[in-house]
Amino acid sequence: MPSPLFADRPAPPPADRGSVDALITRARRLRGDVDAVRRGSPADDDDTLRRWQRALCDLAVDQLDALSAHLDQLKAGAPHEAGRRRGQIPAARGRRAVAPPGARLSLVGSAEWNLLSDEVSWSNELYEIFGRPPGSGPLPLDELPDLVFPDDQALLTAMVTGCLIDGRPIDGEFRVIRTDGQIRTLHMMGEPVLDANGCTASMWAVMRDVSELRRSERAVRESQDTLHRRQHIAQTEHRLVAELQEAVLPSRSGALRLSPSGPAALGLAARYLPASSGPPVGGDWYDALELPSGGTLLTVGDLTGHGVSAASTMAMLLGALRGMAVAGIEPGALLGHLNQLLDTAEQPALGSALCSRYDPRTRTFAWAQAGHPAPLLFRGGRGRALTPPDGVLLGATSGAVYEQADVRLETGDVLVLHTDGLVRDGAAAGDGQERLLALAPELAGALTAQDCASAVVGEFGETGRENDACVMVAMVGA
Repeated sequence: MPSPLFADRPAPPPADRGSVDALITRARRLRGDVDAVRRGSPADDDDTLRRWQRALCDLAVDQLDALSAHLDQLKAGAPHEAGRRRGQIPAARGRRAVAPPGARLSLVGSAEWNLLSDEVSWSNELYEIFGRPPGSGPLPLDELPDLVFPDDQALLTAMVTGCLIDGRPIDGEFRVIRTDGQIRTLHMMGEPVLDANGCTASMWAVMRDVSELRRSERAVRESQDTLHRRQHIAQTEHRLVAELQEAVLPSRSGALRLSPSGPAALGLAARYLPASSGPPVGGDWYDALELPSGGTLLTVGDLTGHGVSAASTMAMLLGALRGMAVAGIEPGALLGHLNQLLDTAEQPALGSALCSRYDPRTRTFAWAQAGHPAPLLFRGGRGRALTPPDGVLLGATSGAVYEQADVRLETGDVLVLHTDGLVRDGAAAGDGQERLLALAPELAGALTAQDCASAVVGEFGETGRENDACVMVAMVGA
């Protein structure tokens, strides 16, 4: 029996432009050429070589169809391309399917079983596919199922029976267990050869080792499934973080309304600026709360970590902070209690925070900080950063003590409190402070705290940052 032809000869290098569209066009043109050769081969040709050629053309058409599908998928890109921007890369990326030693990708072999003489002919490639030494001889048709994976034996039996009894062509896949223990997947195509009386005289078949192709397809499917799951988890986490923030934070955009009015009352505005890319954060907060003493609690903070864990820890701290502030605890002592709370939490975290209390009767702004940017005070068209009292990050050390500073404010003063994320990534913190201070003339002409907050956001932008940010503006009334 002549050696079979191969349908997987290396294709010439792609055109210089190397575009996927060009590859798709070439694959479809080649598929049409092969299909034309296949249709031009007489179905009733008795020449054995022609039968092998026609079978191999069938295999080539199938593989070119699969290639076209893969190229279309490559052109479309990975599902939900936004997932890639978040670093959610498929798990199989960067790994190559490695063929076992001695195995060749897409090896094709042929066989013919003569039912009248019990003669069996195998090509040399078929011995290699089954892992049998050529000297062992070909397997009779009734012994072939012995090499087939147990779960696939019934499938092979049905294909062979349909070919021999009903004259149906064979086109299917099954797994075999080689003599070295490897499991390989074979694609088998064949048909019966009839004698002059129309009875089945023999059966011929072409078998192609498609193990590596199927392994690659499984890797693609698993990668897509993993990507879909990660995207679903990320979307769910985003929704949970947003809902938790909505539940515990004041209005995320616009003026903060407090009941006190009259001389020295504060006009307040705040903005929450979410990250435009990357994982959901959820650890930034700001808050303004009217106290029983007639004063106002003003606080901003930022926790390390991201997602639901950071948002839930933020909610816990904010709830504790409000409760202790209502109880009359001073800002410095309040931060000490928050530090102890984080230090004893089951999920350790670090955080920076600024806690302050404004007394409208004395216009005193008392504040403490835990590794947080100092407030900026704008007065008379000029701005400066307040000198920060000592204070380490929350959760950094047990028993930390936080100093407190007092500043007397005047009518028309503007205070700007913000978190680190306000400065876009890649810019130095000092540069961000200088840009804020440069807004002094614009803030001096602002009529409301809302106008001041809009000026700050306009300078730093609402988008283009990788981390969440908060900014709060307080304006002392006449």
